[in-house]
Amino acid sequence: MNKRDDYVEKLKSQLDAWNADVDALESRAHKAQAEAQAVYQAQVEALRARSEQARLQLDLLRRASEDAWSEMRSGMEKAWDDMGEAVKAASSRFK
Repeated sequence: MNKRDDYVEKLKSQLDAWNADVDALESRAHKAQAEAQAVYQAQVEALRARSEQARLQLDLLRRASEDAWSEMRSGMEKAWDDMGEAVKAASSRFK
C-alpha cells in the first residue's frame, strides 16, 4: 500500500468507529423517555449527517490524484477533528 492508501484506510477505520458510537447513541435514544428521546434523536441525526459528509470527503480523497490528495489532507484532518469532537460531545452529554 502507498502512503495515501494507508491514510485513507486509517480514516475509514475511524469513521467506522464513530458510526458505531452513533449507533450506540441511537440505541440509547430508543430506550429513553419521550422528552429525552427527541433530544437524542436530534443529536443522532446531526451526527449521521456529519458522518455522511465525512464519508463523501473520504471518497473524494480516495479518488484524488497524487498531487491533489496531499493538498486535501489538511482540510480532511480538520473535518476529522471536528467529527471526533462532535461524537465525543454527544456521547458525554448522554451518559
